[in-house]
Amino acid sequence: MSDMFQAAMSLSHRLDTLRAEHRELDEAISRLCNGESEDEVMVRRLKKRKLLVKDRINIIEHTLGPETQA
Repeated sequence: MSDMFQAAMSLSHRLDTLRAEHRELDEAISRLCNGESEDEVMVRRLKKRKLLVKDRINIIEHTLGPETQA
């Protein structure tokens, strides 16, 4: 395998991992917001993390090209 192919596969794997983390963060935020005692500080932290993950997803998608965008 070429180094370029391995790098693309590594980025693709990282993209899958980040997408899964993004979904998990979204679910956690929803659970906290729908609960009786909303922890505003935790929700804020999770939302910040979710934005950071989304930015990383966008960077990798841009690097790999349009066929990776879901």
